[in-house]
Amino acid sequence: MGDSAYSFSLTTFSRTGKLLQIEYALNAVANGRTSLGLCTKDGVVIATDKKLSSPLVDVEHVHKVERITPACGFVYSGVGPDYRVLVRKARKSSQSYCLQYGEVQPVSQLVKQTASVMQEYTQSGGVRPFGISLLVAGADGDGTPRLYQVDPSGAYFGWKATAIGKNYVNAKNFLEKRYQDDMELEDAIHTALLTLREGFEGEMNCDNIEVGVLREGKFSVLTPAQIQDYLDEAN
Repeated sequence: MGDSAYSFSLTTFSRTGKLLQIEYALNAVANGRTSLGLCTKDGVVIATDKKLSSPLVDVEHVHKVERITPACGFVYSGVGPDYRVLVRKARKSSQSYCLQYGEVQPVSQLVKQTASVMQEYTQSGGVRPFGISLLVAGADGDGTPRLYQVDPSGAYFGWKATAIGKNYVNAKNFLEKRYQDDMELEDAIHTALLTLREGFEGEMNCDNIEVGVLREGKFSVLTPAQIQDYLDEAN
């Protein structure tokens, strides 16, 4: 009996020690649109491809980069509706922290809580893993910029720069060549846009990408006009 006999069970390990539903969730992430992030000494940038299947869709109602706290934002690759659940839970968690301690929740704690939620869905009957990976940009309690990746298994990692979703291997290779430890935030934004353009299908413009920036401890989502300015500078 091979691994396929275990492929429909979330809570049963296969003979080779794998939880196959988690591997399938990672396949869902790899089929999603590319997202990437870069962490510099003075901030973090996260960017994503949000190209839509039809020109009739109103792009103003499609949001992939979400602000969770004043100092933290998420972006995802994978299954969109799963993302909304995690965004809602993260916002509730950060509000609860703010009410209890009177300060913004540090990004490291928010990531741990979000990863715990995702891990719970790998160990419970009657549920399935989240079909998304997250990139989390934020500031820690001492103001240090951080970039984290959270996977469907509940594992999380800190990164200087990384990419997830379709074409993530080429994007990571591009980032490895371009990333420098002493990078300024403005350089990181340009590098993020260049990396997205590498594997982009069709023409990249301010309506089919989204960019979030952590600058001076505050997270914000760039407007289409701001993104267009950066694209014009890159050309």
